[in-house]
Amino acid sequence: MSNIAIYEQIKELKEALEVSIVAHYYQKNEVFEMADFTGDSLQLAQWAAKDNKPNLIFCGVGFMGQSVKLLAPKKRVLMPKIACCAMARMIDEVQYDNSVKALNEAGITNEEIMPITYINSSAQVKARVGKMGGMVCTSSNAKIIIKEALKSGKKILFIPDRCLGQNIARDMGLKSKVIGLDSDLKDADILCYNGFCSVHQLFEVSDVKFYKENFPNIKIVTHPECKPEVCEISDFVGSTAQMIKYIKSLPLETPVAVGTEYNLVKRLREKNTYVLSSTKPQCPTMNETTLKDLHNTLISLKDKDFSSEVLIDEDVRHWANIALKRMFEL
Repeated sequence: MSNIAIYEQIKELKEALEVSIVAHYYQKNEVFEMADFTGDSLQLAQWAAKDNKPNLIFCGVGFMGQSVKLLAPKKRVLMPKIACCAMARMIDEVQYDNSVKALNEAGITNEEIMPITYINSSAQVKARVGKMGGMVCTSSNAKIIIKEALKSGKKILFIPDRCLGQNIARDMGLKSKVIGLDSDLKDADILCYNGFCSVHQLFEVSDVKFYKENFPNIKIVTHPECKPEVCEISDFVGSTAQMIKYIKSLPLETPVAVGTEYNLVKRLREKNTYVLSSTKPQCPTMNETTLKDLHNTLISLKDKDFSSEVLIDEDVRHWANIALKRMFEL
């Protein structure tokens, strides 16, 4: 079946089945173009939770589909591919508990710890954080969340992305340490778990220097999941939505090199937009979902086959939702 025929069938099935389709910015064009709403992980979860249709197909990675289910537990959430974000896979409940234990062994008690988890984490990890009095953050609001959390007088346990934690600490004039890599953990304000985004790790200081040396007046735009030394010499650092807004504000003749996922970069502008890497920075898990997968998911919904549905244990949902609500309250 040709892609055109699949497109038409998807449109027909979507109307007949009372289903909405959302897609993350990093999805392939063939999937991205079929979505009713596109955005970053938090934008998608918020939109989907308010959508009045009972069924939702989420084209992204696992923790994103879970976020919708946390916010709208009565909605049926299906994923064409329940692909798992590599960063989110770097920490589970056991590794979270081990991190807290490492802080205890360094002389930091549980009562002195305020855990904050990046939204790029599983519902199970979010639940652990919620039980311990902590909250969720996104790349766009991490600074606000950490600033508020520090009012507790506690040290921040930031999981799972060390780079986001380090970049926020530098931006706020705070001291950060990485658990398992650094000593004297008690000497830090923000204690980072040693996780990272494999895509955003591709960008190097040498890439920034290359563009600055060869393109006069170029703007370097990076995501805070990039290495601190890369962000430090960038012209703008921000979340996916913030980067898009900034780049759209620039005159089209202003060249810009962007340090984030390839699919998003190629959609930003018609010209004068470059990928900040000689290696194609493409997220393997985000690119698992194909047009055929989306089509098959709609057919399975029609046949009442819910094998790709996102389900969350009620106790996990309760505590993870508390961690999310604490973020929204701020």
